[in-house]
Amino acid sequence: MEILLDRPNIVNMNITKLITAFLIVSSCFSSLLSAQSLDEINTITTAVPFLRIAPDARSGAMGDAGIATTPDAFSIHWNPAKLSFAEEDMAFGLSYTPWLRELVGDIYAANLGGYKKLDDKQTLAFSLLYFSLGTINFTDMNGQDAGTFMPREFKIDGAYSRKLSDNLSLGVALRYIYSSLASGQFVGGAEIKPGTSAAADISLYYQKPLELMEKNAVLSFGANISNIGAKITYTESAQKDFIPTNLGLGGALTVDLDDYNKLMVTADINKLLVPTPQAPVNGVYEYKDLSVASGMFGSFSDAPNGMKEEFREIMYSAGLEYWYDQQFAVRAGYFYEHPTKGNRQYLTAGLGMKLNVFNLGVSYLVPTNDQRNPLDETLRFSLGFDFSAFQEGKKSE
Repeated sequence: MEILLDRPNIVNMNITKLITAFLIVSSCFSSLLSAQSLDEINTITTAVPFLRIAPDARSGAMGDAGIATTPDAFSIHWNPAKLSFAEEDMAFGLSYTPWLRELVGDIYAANLGGYKKLDDKQTLAFSLLYFSLGTINFTDMNGQDAGTFMPREFKIDGAYSRKLSDNLSLGVALRYIYSSLASGQFVGGAEIKPGTSAAADISLYYQKPLELMEKNAVLSFGANISNIGAKITYTESAQKDFIPTNLGLGGALTVDLDDYNKLMVTADINKLLVPTPQAPVNGVYEYKDLSVASGMFGSFSDAPNGMKEEFREIMYSAGLEYWYDQQFAVRAGYFYEHPTKGNRQYLTAGLGMKLNVFNLGVSYLVPTNDQRNPLDETLRFSLGFDFSAFQEGKKSE
C-alpha cells in the first residue's frame, strides 16, 4: 500500500482518507459528512473503532449478538458479568479475523481471551486484541521513497465477575488502549504520535431457569456499558476525540428441545454514548467540545433532529444457535444499522463443532445492501480450549 506525501516525511491528508476507509480512526483527522435534513447522513464517528470489532466467530455468526448468550472464553468483550455463570472452571479462546481481504492481504485482527473461576461465585478474565493494518509505503511528490510504517492497535483487558444472587451477577472490566497509525510523521506541522487511553466496563447479567411447553429452558438478560474512558489524541493538540463508549442490552432464550437438541434465540440493541454531530449556523455538522460524562449523558437527547434521529442511532442484532448433542452447532443472524447512521446491514451464518476439549467456530458475512463491509466474503475462525475437560481427561487415564 502506498501513500503520496507532499514532501519527504510530511503526511498530507490522503492518509486521513486511507485510515477512514479502513474504519480505524477518525480522531484528529476526522472529516465529517454534512447533513441538512433528517434523511441525510449524520454518522457518529469515534477514535479507535477497533474496540467494537466482534472478537469471536460464534457471535459473528449470530449478527454480532452476544450480550445475553451463554458464557464462553470471549465473554469479556460482550458482557463480563456472564462469566460467573460459566459451566467450565477454566477456558481459553483464540480467534483470527482477516480484514478488507478483497483489497489487501495483510490486515487482520487477532484475539486471545480466557477466564478462570475462583469459586462458585467469582470469576477472573482477560483478553488481548491486536489489530494490524499491514504495511504502508510513504512517497513524496516526486515518487521518492519516504519510508514505511506498520500501523497497529491493541487493547488489553482484565475483568472480574461476581454473583450477587442465584440469578444475578455483576461484572467490571478495565482496559488499556494503544493506537499507532502514523507515528513519526507530520500533518499540518504537527507530529503524529501513538494514542493511548484507559477505559472500563460495567455490566449485569440475569438468568432464570424455567419450563416452557414442558421443556427445560433458560431465560437471560444482559446489560453492558463498555469503553467508559478518556478521550484520545494523536498529536499535542488540545482537541481530543471520544472513544466508542457503548450501551448494550440483550436477551436470550435457550430451550432444551430433547436430550440431543438445543436451540437458543438471542437479540441485542446497541447505542454509542458519544455526542451526535451538531449543525452550526452554516449547516456543516461538527462535534461539540464536551467532557466524557457530558457526552455520555447528553447522547440520549442531542440529535439535531430530535428523538426520531436518536432512535435511528440504535443498532440491532438478532441470532439463532442450534446444537445437536452438544457436538455440532449451526448459527445464523442479522445486523441492522440505519442508512443515515452507517448503513451496515448484513446476514451472518456459521458453524460450530466440539471435539473433546476443543471448540471450533467459523462464521461468514453477506451484506444485504450496497454498503461494503470489511468482512465481505471472509471466513472468521475461533478456537476454544476447555482446560477443565482436559484435566478430567488426564485424571481418567
